[in-house]
Amino acid sequence: MKIKKLIGNFNNSGKSLSQRVVRGGFWVFLLRITQQLFNFVRLVILARILSPNDFGLMGIALLTMATLDTFSQTGFQQALIQKKEDIKPYLDSAWTVLVLRGFILFAILFFIAPFAASFFNAPEARPIIQVIGFAVLFQAFTNIGVIYFQKELEFNKQFIYQISGTLADFAVAISAALILRSVWALVFGLLVGNAVRCFVSYLIHPYRPHLSFDLEKIKELFSFGKWVLGSSILVFLITQGDDIFVGKLLGATALGFYQMAYRISNIPATEITHVISQVTFPAYSKLQNNIPKLREAYLKVLQVTAFLSFPIAGLIFVLAPEFTKIFLGEKWMPMVPAMQILAIFGITRSMNATIGSFFQGFGKPNIITFGAGFQLVVLAAIIYPLTSKWGIFGTSLAVVIPNVLVALYLNKKLASAMNYKLVRFLNPLFTPIAGGSAMCGFIFFFQIWTDGSLINFLLSVLLGCSIYLIVTYKIDKIFNYGLKSTLIQLLKEARV
Repeated sequence: MKIKKLIGNFNNSGKSLSQRVVRGGFWVFLLRITQQLFNFVRLVILARILSPNDFGLMGIALLTMATLDTFSQTGFQQALIQKKEDIKPYLDSAWTVLVLRGFILFAILFFIAPFAASFFNAPEARPIIQVIGFAVLFQAFTNIGVIYFQKELEFNKQFIYQISGTLADFAVAISAALILRSVWALVFGLLVGNAVRCFVSYLIHPYRPHLSFDLEKIKELFSFGKWVLGSSILVFLITQGDDIFVGKLLGATALGFYQMAYRISNIPATEITHVISQVTFPAYSKLQNNIPKLREAYLKVLQVTAFLSFPIAGLIFVLAPEFTKIFLGEKWMPMVPAMQILAIFGITRSMNATIGSFFQGFGKPNIITFGAGFQLVVLAAIIYPLTSKWGIFGTSLAVVIPNVLVALYLNKKLASAMNYKLVRFLNPLFTPIAGGSAMCGFIFFFQIWTDGSLINFLLSVLLGCSIYLIVTYKIDKIFNYGLKSTLIQLLKEARV
């Protein structure tokens, strides 16, 4: 009853789409900020207690699970969100397929665990891979009714559903790490987090799924989902293929360094764009037949994404050595050069993600699939020579280069779909690029004259952000790019 009372205070009825998008964005942003505060504290504590090899072993297990998960994606969730008509008749069939898929993946994970551990030359990973299969089952049995939270932009309910698992993972992982001081702390945290989310999904949404297998409805969902599957496979190979390559070629410890560098450096992509894409995908779906409004909405999204992403990536790039030494410890310093290069990847990835949600909402996920295919071909061609020559630093270069190239392709397709000049997409980017450059320059010279203490680190962040805000405000005022008015409009609609 407490949960229902809490979520009942927010009502979308009577609100315009833009107001619902903004309010939804507020809840998703609040969720991600809260999750990342807990994840950051969890990461710092576990990095101090556990070794890079422990993180590498967990990374191998998660890679194995993610590989099977990706190559068996149905795309049903995205298809249900994109559909204009009532989706209730489709829910039971979709849930049934997901449950069957969960049992199959669980069995496959159990039996291939020895082979996966042997592939990475890490026999300690075998029992970990087998145990985390239970996480797949918890995900499969999750109440499919929670799909309405995203479809109807009811992200206040999504907040409660997701944060419950984050809190459980946080408490269990840290407690287990203090007691066990081994990789199993990460495993137990993952399992309990997924189990709690599954349980809460039935508390927070009244829909009760039943086993049903309507072949016609499944085929209809898969007609959209097949492109999501294709795109998911390619995106997986692009974003996880480098992990597989590092784990196989350089070993579990190097994988631990690389994954930590990737996770920290990609905060703009994994957090900000996760928030924005969750909200904009259903919004774009509702606007897909109105090109002028769709174009206006996208340009504002791009402007806000760039405004938030560039300073975060800049801070990561220029403060990576001090951050690693202060928060993670000297043992993690070998990852710093890779983290700095991957910060650039985070920026390009965040820009590409805004385009991805546009084409999914526009009903053309095939464009994302083709772009991902091109990116994968380039990555496959350059990752081995660069990794062999420069280790995880070379791997980082290998993921940045094709991501920049595919950004050019996607923007060209976007301009064609919107009947808009490609060069005009640069306008929303100029202000944050200039502000971010000024911020990085200031922090660089400030660091030369100060020591690497926590106080000076925090002072660098504070002064750097102040420089960024001042420069972006002045440039926006001089050239009238409309960033200030966009932000003010968002704040007003968030209060409605």
